[in-house]
Amino acid sequence: MIKKAFLSASIVSTILLAGCDNTAKIPETKNSASESTATKTIMIGYSDWPGFVAWQVAIEKGWLKEAGLNVEFKWFDYSSSLSAFAANQLDAVLVTNGDNLVTASGGTQGVMIMATDYSAGNDVIIAKDGIYSIADLKGKSIATEKGLVDHLLLSTALTDAKIKTSDIKLINSMTNELPQVFASPDITAIAVWQPVANQALKSVAGSKIIYSSKDKPGLIYDTLTVNMSHLSANKEDWKKMIQVWDKTVKYINDPATHEDAVKIMSNRVGVDPKQYEQFIGGTHLLDLAANKTVFKKGSGFDSIYGSSYHVNKFNVENGIYKTEMDVDGAIYPALVEELK
Repeated sequence: MIKKAFLSASIVSTILLAGCDNTAKIPETKNSASESTATKTIMIGYSDWPGFVAWQVAIEKGWLKEAGLNVEFKWFDYSSSLSAFAANQLDAVLVTNGDNLVTASGGTQGVMIMATDYSAGNDVIIAKDGIYSIADLKGKSIATEKGLVDHLLLSTALTDAKIKTSDIKLINSMTNELPQVFASPDITAIAVWQPVANQALKSVAGSKIIYSSKDKPGLIYDTLTVNMSHLSANKEDWKKMIQVWDKTVKYINDPATHEDAVKIMSNRVGVDPKQYEQFIGGTHLLDLAANKTVFKKGSGFDSIYGSSYHVNKFNVENGIYKTEMDVDGAIYPALVEELK
């Protein structure tokens, strides 16, 4: 399973669209009804993350067509989907709230209209025998891939434990190499996501998870981000998309239909359903009611605003972009607020 990552500098450099207006006020469209998505396919990029793969249920059940939507979901490696969105090849993309800010820093006019989920255990910090808490990491060597979501997780955990970054030795390593790096006697802990985390746990006897995104719900949100111009011309269609998503989450969470949903999702990514169940468990899906709560402005991680303010500062501190983005301008709560 390919986990989401913040955009690399090379990808950011390909984003050449006009700058975001930083207002989150979507202009009224002058398009006629004949120009709506009833005749033009909505193109959405998605990739290998349970909160994104969940859309496969709606696709295979035919719920998008039932809602009167003409939608095509295009499968990508995650970073490639962001590049395609930046190049105006997609009308929307499934993306973390932090990565939406990265694309915005390059000029892409994309706004978050809905959250699909937040990571609830799929991102972890693993430590060797003898280390039982984040406090025990002081003075130790910790490996992760700098700038990615689990660097964010580690940074947040250290801050909460009142440990300065200078009090640890941070080792940069490619994510897929972390199981081998963890086996080195010089490395005490790693920050990594599933399923690479399971590989690392198997590689070192006595190792265990000492912290995960379950300990910080809302730190990492995943969102449906839409091109601003497309949103302004097709608000009613995007409302229908949110309603289809609500139906999808309820189907996945319903014990009577959960097994069928897991089969559909696991088949899409070629993973055994029993194994994929673990990844779904580490992903807290958000229905419409939950979105209404998440999209209320606040400073905590229970709000997509507060989470995005936090990752905005992290991105600047770690050189992902130079100046803080206007978070409020990247979030458009009106659609989830209007729906019942």
